[in-house]
Amino acid sequence: MLQSIYYVKKGVVRFMEKKNMLVLFGSPRPIGATAKLLEAFLQKVDTNSVRITTFDAYKGNYHPCTACGYCQTREACIFSDLDEFDRELREADYFIVAAPVYHLSFPAPCKAVMDRWQRYFEARFAMGIRPSIHKPKTAALLTAYGSQNAEGAQMMARQLELAFTVMNTKLEHVVEWPHTDLTGIDEIPAEIADKARAAALAMTNKT
Repeated sequence: MLQSIYYVKKGVVRFMEKKNMLVLFGSPRPIGATAKLLEAFLQKVDTNSVRITTFDAYKGNYHPCTACGYCQTREACIFSDLDEFDRELREADYFIVAAPVYHLSFPAPCKAVMDRWQRYFEARFAMGIRPSIHKPKTAALLTAYGSQNAEGAQMMARQLELAFTVMNTKLEHVVEWPHTDLTGIDEIPAEIADKARAAALAMTNKT
């Protein structure tokens, strides 16, 4: 459920809904490059007006999709381990996917979560629910990779764009931290951190 806050401007008390941000973290390294990129992004998210909820794909040990067809006849999945994620996604105003590039794609635990989004495709095409997620949301992809080739990040963005067509979600920002094999990850480059912060501000300051 959305939280609410009050603010005062020129002596007038106003009511403002608190926005929801859902983060899917898909890296096995809690202090790696992807985590540092996400940290830079979140530095510019005002937690007084935005509630942040994070799901860690590695810690969650979420069940992969088995193509069982359960979601073709009901708005649910046969596995309940992502029910909370589904509730948060439906309430989210902002959706952040933070994951490194693994073989031109998402790491397996993160991809397992994404494959479970089949329920939204089935809601749309098998049951005719339009949109399958009612509340619109904007999204960002934050990714880091060791090579200088951006092809993996581009493919990941395309995968999200395809999934988002049935999730009432628009991917508006992609922030990359490339060739970490050459530069190391001890400290995020200033220009990359600035891009992450600018994306957060642009996303959360939209009216």
